[in-house]
Formats: sequence, structure tokens, C-alpha cells
Amino acid sequence: MSPWVILAIIVGIGFLLLLYGVGIFNRLVALRNRFQNAFSQIEVQLKRRYDLIPNLVEVAKGYMSHEKGTLEAVINARNQAVGGLQKAAASPGDPKAMQELAAAETALGGTLGRLFALSEAYPDLKANQNMAQLTEELTSTENRVAFARQAYNDAVTAYNTYRQSFPPVFFANMFGHSSDAELLEFEDSAAIAEAPKVSFE
Repeated sequence: MSPWVILAIIVGIGFLLLLYGVGIFNRLVALRNRFQNAFSQIEVQLKRRYDLIPNLVEVAKGYMSHEKGTLEAVINARNQAVGGLQKAAASPGDPKAMQELAAAETALGGTLGRLFALSEAYPDLKANQNMAQLTEELTSTENRVAFARQAYNDAVTAYNTYRQSFPPVFFANMFGHSSDAELLEFEDSAAIAEAPKVSFE
């Protein structure tokens, strides 16, 4: 076999490997973009939720004057969650940022749960039309957050699975995909999901 044929075979194999590497790179980028976009959907819904909470507290204030500590705890937890969301939005999938957001959301869910439990003792508050409307909007937003979080976690799982599979695992670090993305899981999802479902009719 002539040296030119051997050289052509080597160049051909190198070109095929290059194309394969480009394919892996493009798939990693596409999967990362997919989970980052999915996180942006969570961000939209959480911002809407955070905007509803101060209005909810304002309505409750007029009826729950003796529950100032609970109302302040809700606002403080909401502010912590806003900060957690800002950090997570700056780096979706980052383990530390996602864990901080999950912890802040869990704390917020707990304080909202206490607020709704206490509100049961205030019949006039339960009958308030603004409170009923805010509660309904909050419930709707909670459902959207749950769907968006599921879509994000599915996209992260697809990214992590591909990044860890063979042979992409050998190329991932070279292409800047050195670690898995973090799922967004709330410690007490049931409490958060049920907190706004109290009926104020």
C-alpha cells in the first residue's frame, strides 16, 4: 500500500473523528440550552408567585393584626426565595445555586402553609373576595411551577445522561461540560403544593 493511500486513510479517519466530536459538542450544547430554557420557565412562574405574596400579606394584615410575626416571616421567606432565584437564574444547573433555591422555596412553602392554617381562624378573611382571588391565582401559579419544574428536571436528566454516556464522557470536559447539572427538588413538595389550596369561599 502506498504512503499516499495510508495518509488518505489517516486523514479520512481523522476527519470522521472530527465530525463525530463536533456532533457530540453540538448535542451537549443543545441539551444544556434545553435545560437552561426550561429553568427560565420556572423563573417566570416563581417571579409571578413572588409578586402575588406581598398582596396576599397586605390583605391578610387587615384581619390578622395579632399574627404580625407570621406575616413578617412570609415576607422574609419570600425575599430569601427571590435572592435564591436570582442566583439560580445566573447559573441554571449549578448545584449550590439550585440547592439554595430549593431550600428557600421549602422555607417559603412552610411559612405560607402556616399563614393559610392561621387564616382559618378568621372567617372575615376567608370571605374576603381579594383573598379568594389571590389564593386562586397562587394555586394556579403553584401548578405552573410544578409543571415547569418537571420539564426542567426532565431536561437536566437528559443532559446528565448524555454527558455521562460513552463516548461523550471523554469529550465533555474538553468541551466545557465538566459537571452534571443539578435537579431542582423541594424537600417538602407536598406541603408547598398544598399550602395555597386552602379554600377562601
